[in-house]
Amino acid sequence: MAEDAALPDPLPRRSIEDTPLATVPSPVRRRILRSHLSVTGTGLAAVFYCLSFTPSLLPRAWFLQGVVAGITAAMGYALGAAAGALGRRLHGPFRARTTLIAWAVLAAVVPALVGIFLWLGTRWQRDLRVRLGMAPVPEYDIARTVGASLLTFGLLLLIARLLRLATYGCALLFRRVVPQRAAYCAGTLVVAVLAYSAFDGLLVANLFSTVDRLAAVENNGTGNGVTVPASTLRSGGPQSLVRWDSLGRQGRTFVAGTPTVEELTGFAGRPAIEPIRVYAGLASADTLAQRAELVVREMDRTGAFDRAVIAVITPTGTGWVDNKVPRSLEFMNAGDTAVVSMQYSYLPSFFAFMGDRSGVADAADALIGAVRARWAALPAATRPRLLLFGESLGTYGMEMTFGTPERLVDGADGALLLGPTFANPSHRVLTEGRAAGSPIWDPSYPGLPVEFADDAAELRDLSGPPPKVVYLQNATDPVVWWSWDLLWKKPQWLVGQRAPDVTPDMHWYPGITFWQITCDLVFSNKVPTGHGHSYRSETVDGWAALAAPPGWTTADSIRLRALLDG
Repeated sequence: MAEDAALPDPLPRRSIEDTPLATVPSPVRRRILRSHLSVTGTGLAAVFYCLSFTPSLLPRAWFLQGVVAGITAAMGYALGAAAGALGRRLHGPFRARTTLIAWAVLAAVVPALVGIFLWLGTRWQRDLRVRLGMAPVPEYDIARTVGASLLTFGLLLLIARLLRLATYGCALLFRRVVPQRAAYCAGTLVVAVLAYSAFDGLLVANLFSTVDRLAAVENNGTGNGVTVPASTLRSGGPQSLVRWDSLGRQGRTFVAGTPTVEELTGFAGRPAIEPIRVYAGLASADTLAQRAELVVREMDRTGAFDRAVIAVITPTGTGWVDNKVPRSLEFMNAGDTAVVSMQYSYLPSFFAFMGDRSGVADAADALIGAVRARWAALPAATRPRLLLFGESLGTYGMEMTFGTPERLVDGADGALLLGPTFANPSHRVLTEGRAAGSPIWDPSYPGLPVEFADDAAELRDLSGPPPKVVYLQNATDPVVWWSWDLLWKKPQWLVGQRAPDVTPDMHWYPGITFWQITCDLVFSNKVPTGHGHSYRSETVDGWAALAAPPGWTTADSIRLRALLDG
C-alpha cells in the first residue's frame, strides 16, 4: 500500500467539451461532384473541338456541324478527365501552382486556337460546297454553329455529372455492407446497367416504335398527283391481280410514274410501246414467297416475258424506287421493257438496315429467284434480257442472294448496283482483291467482267466486251465508305491517291472521323447528282454499259440524262 501511495496521481480525464475548439478534428466532408471543370479534360476537349471542324466527305449544315463539334468536344473532355484522374491516382494531386499555370495557359491558347479553326472550318466548308457545285451559306452560320456546339457539350456534361451523382449515391448505400472500393464498383455497375437499360428500352425502343408507327401511316398514304392507272399493263390497274390499295405509298408512286408512249416515241424517234410495271406491296400477300409468286403471275398476265428487257429491282427500305431508274431503261428501249419490284418493309433504309438486315436479303432472294426460275424456263434464243438493279440497302439484298461475285456475274445478263453498303460481302471481296495499284474508290478486279466507277461518265469509254456487273460508287458517298473501323483505323480511301471529289484537306483522326462520316449520312441525298448518295440519272450510263440497245451512242446517253434531270 505504501508503494501505491508513492505513485504519482494519474492524469485527469478531459471531456471533449474541455478541449479547445481549434484542436478538435473537423469531420472530412467528401465532395459529391467537382464543381469546377477538369483542366486536362478542358484541354483535350478544346483540341477535339477544333478537329471537329476539319472537313469530311460532304459539307454540313450549321446545326449538324454544331452537334458534331459538341459530341467530339465531350469525347475529348471524357478522355482528358479520365487521364487526369488516373494521374492523380498514380502520382497524387497536382500542386495548386501547377493547376493555376495550366489554366492560365489554356486561357491564353484556347480562344486563339478555336478562333483559327472556326475560320478554317468556314473556309473548308465553303470549298467543299464549291467542289460539289452547291450554293454558299451565310457567314453568320458559324455563330449558330458555336451556339449549337456549346449547347450539345453542356447537355452531355450535365448527363455525365448526373450519372456520377447517381453512382456516388449508390456507393453510399453499398458502403453499409461492403468495403468502400467494392461499394464504388457496385455503384458504377448498377448505374451503368440502369443507364443502358434506359437508353435501350426507353430511347432506342421508343425511337424505333415511333418510326415504325409513322412509317406505317406514311405507307398507307398516296403521293400528290398519283392516281389509279388506267392501263392493264400496270399493277393496281384494270384486270390486275394486285389491288391498288395493297401497293403501299411507294408502290403506287412506282406504277404511276411510267412515261407515256408519246414521250417515249418523241425521244426514240421511232414508234414506241407502253412499258410494263409490276409491283407487290406488303399487303398484297401474306408472305414473301406469296408476294414473289404474285409478281410472276402478274408478269405472265401483262406479257412481261415477251418484252426485250426485264429488270428486277430490289428497292430501299420503304419500298422506294428512284423513278429515274426504270424511266432510263424505258426511254432507252422505246418502252419494250418490263420493270418489276416488291416491297419488304416500310421503314427507312437506315432503320431497316440497323434493325433486321435479313428482311432485304430474304425479299431479294424470293423475288429474284422466282423471276429467274420462270425466265430460265423459256427458250434461250427467245427469252428477254434479264437485268438486276439495287441501290443502297437493295445492293446488300442482291449480293446476299448470290453470295459470291462469281455467282452474281452468272446470275443475270447484267447487274447494276448503286451506292453499295459497307456490309456487302461481294463488294468487300472485290475491293480487297483488286489489282495492285488500283485505288479502292475505283478498283480493277482481274478475271471477272466487273466494272467500278466513281464517275458514271467513265463507263462511256470502256474497251473490250461489256461488263456483266457495274458498281457506281461516288467517291463522296458516306454509305459506301462508312464502317466501324473508322473509329481506330485510317481508311484506305484516304491513303495514297485520292478520288477527285475528296478534298485534300481531309485527314483521319481517331473517333472524330467516324463521327464526321456518320453525320454525313444524314444529308447524303441532299447533294447534286454524282456526289454523296445521289445517283439519279447516272443510271443511264450504267445501263448503257451493261445492256445498250442496238445503235445506242454516247450522245444518246447525254441526251437522256439531260431529259431525266430536266
